Amino acid sequence: MSSVPLPAPRDLARRRADTVDRLFGGFQMWLATGSDGHGAHLIPVAYVWDDSTLTTATFRRSRTISNLRARPKARLAIGDTADVIMIDARATLLGVPDIDAASAEAFAKVSTDPRNAPDMFLYVRLVPERILAWNSLAEFSGRTLMLKGSWLDTPVD
Repeated sequence: MSSVPLPAPRDLARRRADTVDRLFGGFQMWLATGSDGHGAHLIPVAYVWDDSTLTTATFRRSRTISNLRARPKARLAIGDTADVIMIDARATLLGVPDIDAASAEAFAKVSTDPRNAPDMFLYVRLVPERILAWNSLAEFSGRTLMLKGSWLDTPVD
């Protein structure tokens, strides 16, 4: 069995910059929700990032929406297991008429446009409370970039 050399760990500033670049440049993530009666639920969704929140949408009658109504918290994952961003976020549900035009337009560019079936969809606004990022085991220590909604200036783990 051959071993793959690990990339050199990035400092906190580089990890944060790379994370923000990936959030702006990407549009697909895994969204995990849960509630006492249902346990964990994981779905792939499109998203848009506006430099402080992620916006996605899903079916109004979905288990995801039911979970978020019961417990408005979610965990998001972007990337693969060797280069990942994980985000713990607070969720707010918004009806299609209640979303701002800029978010609706941006989301329509990366996914089905909920405005075409407003009775079927809800938008989900996700405000990060904690962001972790690492691209290998070499970066596992110091992986927390945001805590309690604020970007960190020094590593904590």
